[in-house]
Amino acid sequence: MKPYRILALETSCDEAAAAVVEDGRRILSNAVFSQIDLHVLYGGVVPEIASRAHVDACDRMIDRALTEAGMKLSEIDALAVTYGPGLVGALLIGVSCMKGVSFATGKPLIPVNHIEGHVSANFISHPELAPPFVCLVVSGGHSHLVIVNDYGEYTLMGQTADDAAGEAFDKGARVLGLPYPGGPHLSVLAEGGNPAYLQLPRPRAEGKYDFSFSGLKTAFINACHNLEQKGQPLPKQDLAASYQQAIVDCLCEKTMLAVKDSGLKTLCLAGGVSANSLLRSQMAAQAEARGIKLCMPEISLCTDNAAMIASAAYYRRGQAAPLDLNAVPSLPLA
Repeated sequence: MKPYRILALETSCDEAAAAVVEDGRRILSNAVFSQIDLHVLYGGVVPEIASRAHVDACDRMIDRALTEAGMKLSEIDALAVTYGPGLVGALLIGVSCMKGVSFATGKPLIPVNHIEGHVSANFISHPELAPPFVCLVVSGGHSHLVIVNDYGEYTLMGQTADDAAGEAFDKGARVLGLPYPGGPHLSVLAEGGNPAYLQLPRPRAEGKYDFSFSGLKTAFINACHNLEQKGQPLPKQDLAASYQQAIVDCLCEKTMLAVKDSGLKTLCLAGGVSANSLLRSQMAAQAEARGIKLCMPEISLCTDNAAMIASAAYYRRGQAAPLDLNAVPSLPLA
């Protein structure tokens, strides 16, 4: 059977990425333009700067993706684009770009939910994977526990009641004076620290499978401020290790509960925070102890990329969007 190749574009936040993926599982190219250098001065993503950078980068990333794949646009079977959730300006740039390509070529344009893209990254890293399974999606803006009933069919089990896990990591890193993006820097710093140094709460959200990180974040910030007010130097490695351990404990506890209650034996991780080494190792140990198969994307597919968008689009081929497709910044997954 002829391979089905999708050219996808991802611009939901501060990465402009384009990729060509074959049959939803095989990457032919995966080009990413990171804007970290543009936002580091401000300690976070500035939406206006992100949008303007996407205007300049989208065409270049599409050209690069096609070149790396050794393909012409005429050889592509379908197009895909992230249309939510994310920063509205950034999303609009990507949606407008791919609508233009669709109009010019007559090729179908498949709209993709960004969170679904993260889930689908597992199909690339684990070609044998098939639904149903439980997936923990953790990133800067999202913390979701979902059951993937079938391709494109989801049941939401739990989500964060306040801050997302990635947001909590970034805010904790800022208190420790770490540069943007804070989460990865905090993880590296924590490697040399004592996770038992600071006793932090493991907040309980109202929902059985829901997360809450706001109180944990506040307790950590207060502990740091108390040390500073006493004139004591911050033991940054120990503080980072304690904070990371608390966040990971919360994620693992609720995830394992959700897997147990679902009756499923396969668990996937997804999203930028799924690159965290402690989360990966601790989740792997707990999954093995319970006889659960754990799938995690390669590190390069944890953060925002277009290959995951193309993979998700493959299972929605035939669901082409009209040319009045719009960005939906708060698009739900289920």
